[in-house]
Amino acid sequence: MKFKDMPYKRVDFDQVEKQMRELMEEFDRAADGEEQFRVHQKYYKLTDSVGTQMVIAHIRYDVDTTDEFYSAEHEYYNEKSPIYRNLVLEYEKKLYQSPYREKLTEKIGPVAFKNMEIAQKAMDERLIPLMQEENALTTEYSKLIANAQIPFDGQVLNLSLLRPYTVHQDRSVRAAAWKAQSEFFAANAEKLDEIYDKLVKNRTAQARELGYDNYLELGYYRMNRNCYGKEEVEAFRRQVKEDFVPFAEKLHDRRRQRLGLDKLSCVDTAVYFKEGNPAPFGTPEEILAAGQKMYGELSPVTKEFIDFMMENELFDVLGRKTKRAGGYMTYMPDYEAPFVFANFNGTSGDVDVITHECGHAFQGWLSGKDPIREHSDITMETAEIHSMSMEFFTQKWMPLFFADRAEDYIEMHLEDSAAFIPYGCMVDEFQHIVYENPDMTPDERHAAWLKLEGEYRPHQDYGDDRFFGKGGFWQRQQHIYTSPFYYIDYCLAQTCALQYKVKMDADFGAAWESYLKLCRLSASDFFTNMIREVGLMSPFEPGCMKNIVEKLEKYVK
Repeated sequence: MKFKDMPYKRVDFDQVEKQMRELMEEFDRAADGEEQFRVHQKYYKLTDSVGTQMVIAHIRYDVDTTDEFYSAEHEYYNEKSPIYRNLVLEYEKKLYQSPYREKLTEKIGPVAFKNMEIAQKAMDERLIPLMQEENALTTEYSKLIANAQIPFDGQVLNLSLLRPYTVHQDRSVRAAAWKAQSEFFAANAEKLDEIYDKLVKNRTAQARELGYDNYLELGYYRMNRNCYGKEEVEAFRRQVKEDFVPFAEKLHDRRRQRLGLDKLSCVDTAVYFKEGNPAPFGTPEEILAAGQKMYGELSPVTKEFIDFMMENELFDVLGRKTKRAGGYMTYMPDYEAPFVFANFNGTSGDVDVITHECGHAFQGWLSGKDPIREHSDITMETAEIHSMSMEFFTQKWMPLFFADRAEDYIEMHLEDSAAFIPYGCMVDEFQHIVYENPDMTPDERHAAWLKLEGEYRPHQDYGDDRFFGKGGFWQRQQHIYTSPFYYIDYCLAQTCALQYKVKMDADFGAAWESYLKLCRLSASDFFTNMIREVGLMSPFEPGCMKNIVEKLEKYVK
């Protein structure tokens, strides 16, 4: 069914609660594990229905944040979703404590039960008012960013539509675009600090309500860290600082020379060629058609996937002034349908949507066919391997998008992928500092960010910029506001994706089979087990980053 034709009806949570309680009673009456599992399959049907309607409302709000009907629906779910989550948790507690757990573990797997244990540690009914307030604050931030109105080049642009100017080949144009961007954030600096300060204090209050010292432990539970913790993440970040940052700085210096500059400035961020970054040619419709051809040739299973996506119009990629910023993939279980949301703006990022977000969508489409819903509940570091690796697996088709500049794009993409890892680790360490010290002032937070810039991105120079130069760059990063501790997942995944890059250059077929196996494993096993099973080195393993640098050196000499 085409997305535009999918019916929407507001979820009646009173009715959902009634049905859920009936299921819990039936679950308690079950005579054995098989009977309990049959009840659990009814639970799948109920939660699939609720989830589908919530996702449809979420997408339709994001495509136009000024739509009055879906704005009201968005606020409704902000209020009701914590209550619903608590109800789900109540059901899961019965599952977790079942006397027939051994049989249920056979059915849905041990990872599901570990995730239930974590979920119990991350939620309590007492938190509902705080979670509702948190939802309202993240919505306030997202609206502020989405509804930016920045006068530039005779137009009024939002941040997504300003993006092409910030990577323009003319350095004076991108300097002006960076200045316009900075002025927007400077004008809203007090509000941005206020929202974040409230979020930090809110999340800290949630953690303390559950007996934790600060939000760090609760944040890890919320991110469903089921096979590693703070110590492993800190060890990974140390490897990045010691072994990967020097390599990334070499790449930045290579970029500086290519641009013919004495010194890189912030206005040169994400600019790779003097003649400008390679940009895709063609209309958004032609880019989508090229994507369909690419996946049609990659493999029979990707052909089936992309034909399904196109036939059912499961993309919304045009940039619009009232559309939420950013991009994502989400999933509607009732239709076994992924959906890709993005903001095309004429840069190479448009093609990254066709590779990255479609990597998510492809795996979601595969796992959606698994009757065990818990197998779709992947942790984010695993999910990001699917997307970031797809960026590399599709590179031989880049001439479809970039013509004679395809090789430039491939070179740019590799450098950008490597340069991302230090930035992502910086975002993660910043959040650890903030939540371990929740009483920091806004100025202290900005100072902490500037210090980390010196450790992870020593080349970065903001000059006399009145916002970014004072440590405000992190306020552009929506994840810091809306999804705390998510960003390290990108770094762990990129580490695995770079390993796939090396593998596919040696044996594309074998690398693709390993990738397909990982996609199909989904959440049936833990991240650290799965990556070993498909032949990858764990990012937490000592020497991992040094090994990757040694392998990548040949690409940049």
